[in-house]
This record gives sequence, structure tokens and C-alpha cells, in this order.
Amino acid sequence: MTDEERSAIASMSYEEARDRLIRVVQALEAGGLNLDQSMRQWELGEALANRAQALLDQVRSKLDAAQAQQQSTADTAGTQSNLD
Repeated sequence: MTDEERSAIASMSYEEARDRLIRVVQALEAGGLNLDQSMRQWELGEALANRAQALLDQVRSKLDAAQAQQQSTADTAGTQSNLD
């Protein structure tokens, strides 16, 4: 993969990466590619999957932090300690 392709993938949204990954998988499943083309599609698919997973991990981290904050607030709701 070229640096330009890596850069493009790094700036993709989750939906873009997912949709492109679906097309890569379809191309691999359809067959008809020579070895070099298959390897290129595989590398592209790996990069797209990693991008999508990284974005999902970021969202999970934000959700976990929000839940922890919510729990912390709920634990002190209605007590004097939430006024400090």
C-alpha cells in the first residue's frame, strides 16, 4: 500500500471504512484475482478493518467514560458531597 492510500484510510469515517471493506471482501470472495491482486486486496482489507476497529474502540472508550461519570454522579446524587 502506498502512503497516500494509508493516509486516505486514516481519514475515513467508520462508515466509509466499513463500506470499502465490504467491497474488498466481495472482490476476494468473487475470485478471479491473481496472487498480487489478492494480496493487495488483503492488505487493503486489513488496513480498513484496523481503521474501523480503532474508531469503534474510540467510541467504546467514550461510552465507558460517560457511564463511569454517570455512575459517579448517581452515587452522590442527593448527598452533601455533590455540592462540594
